[in-house]
Amino acid sequence: MIDKSAATLAEALSQIKDGATILIGGFGTAGQPAELIDGLIELGLKDLTIVSNNAGNGDYGLAKLLKTGAVKKIICSFPRQADSYVFDELYRAGKIELEIVPQGNLACRMQAAGMGLGPIYTPTGFGTLLAEGKPTLQYDGKDYVLENPIKADFALIKAHKGDRWGNLVYRKSARNFGPIMAMAADVTIAQVSEVVELGELDQEVVVTPGIFVQHVVQVQPAPAPVSA
Repeated sequence: MIDKSAATLAEALSQIKDGATILIGGFGTAGQPAELIDGLIELGLKDLTIVSNNAGNGDYGLAKLLKTGAVKKIICSFPRQADSYVFDELYRAGKIELEIVPQGNLACRMQAAGMGLGPIYTPTGFGTLLAEGKPTLQYDGKDYVLENPIKADFALIKAHKGDRWGNLVYRKSARNFGPIMAMAADVTIAQVSEVVELGELDQEVVVTPGIFVQHVVQVQPAPAPVSA
């Protein structure tokens, strides 16, 4: 019998080790798997590479993880915001590496990994500092720059509901990067508000099928702070 449900956060996260590359879902705090991040912090890991849309908000979720010093590098689109003081302090002190990736490129590079593709050509970033040292080409009169897929050891994502096979549905904008990240990781761990019985999820609204998910853990998330 296939049962991907984990009893605790610790059980779901137990495979993650030092030096792992981890995709973390969320657009700011929307859809951020805060409880999984708290569980990750409890593991006391180091030398992690994190891929996310931004570099954390306030002292919550991803920013809380950065504050522990567990992250050596972050790959993201928006490292600086009004409340990104944790990342700012670490970066200015030389305690964290940063790779900036335009948001569309970030999504496409993860999608390429999930689809089993090699490097992709994109016009975004051509002629800027972000394209320095990268191969380029011109196609149909337009310039492109080569970008490598982003594949990770783990993905931590948040969904609304899931079943024991790992099928997931999301709630509105909390969906954001979750489906793409689930495809681009060797092991996807999803926190959900409810694990339902097989057949309760309408197959027409399942966004992430269980083939892309290895672990599902039910949590009751605390209200996320609203970003300014």
